[in-house]
Amino acid sequence: MKLIVGLGNPGAKYARNRHNIGFMAVDRIAADHGFTPWKSRFQGQLSEGRLGTEKVMLLKPETFMNLSGQSVGEAMRFYRLEPADVIVIHDEIDLAPGKLRVKSGGGHAGHNGLRSIHAHIGEAYDRVRLGVGHPGRKEAVPGYVLHDFAKADDDWLDDLLRGISDGAASLAAGDSARFMNAVALRVAPPRSSTGTKPEAKPAKPEPEPDTRSPLEKLLNRFK
Repeated sequence: MKLIVGLGNPGAKYARNRHNIGFMAVDRIAADHGFTPWKSRFQGQLSEGRLGTEKVMLLKPETFMNLSGQSVGEAMRFYRLEPADVIVIHDEIDLAPGKLRVKSGGGHAGHNGLRSIHAHIGEAYDRVRLGVGHPGRKEAVPGYVLHDFAKADDDWLDDLLRGISDGAASLAAGDSARFMNAVALRVAPPRSSTGTKPEAKPAKPEPEPDTRSPLEKLLNRFK
């Protein structure tokens, strides 16, 4: 069994925030793969289903970002899971918008949701880092991640979320390369090989120069 956690803050006020891209990702997986309706469990919202051959629990902690580890730890203990069975999907300011990376273990890099999860279950879990870009100044980061995605972000955001859903079974199976390939096919599909220029039509041959004398031309008119 896998526990896939999307990070975010609860409530309509935060629904479109950059910080809530983890919520958006698990919502898309649940909708596309026929998961059960969301229900209140473990200080969050839980949905159950299957991805490929793997039984999966999707979790959206409702403790607010800074206390996400409470919800994750409670669910992990209930299902008797190890940290290696947990996958956390979260926003990443150090990646460009639309970029994605998969990481196992390591530090929390100052992300408050990950910091809380570290405190409750340790660091030996997997993460899917979803790029939302950086505002350029460290002091601007809190306001930036707690601000809605711009309308101009809709296209790449939709492609990214669809790609995550496309590759969700590979993610649950631990095949990160196949998962990332599925995302790449949505975000940056290969160009069609048929987009070549049409063949140019052959030029008409130039007429042979007329070398007849004026008298020959006149005589030929009366033949």
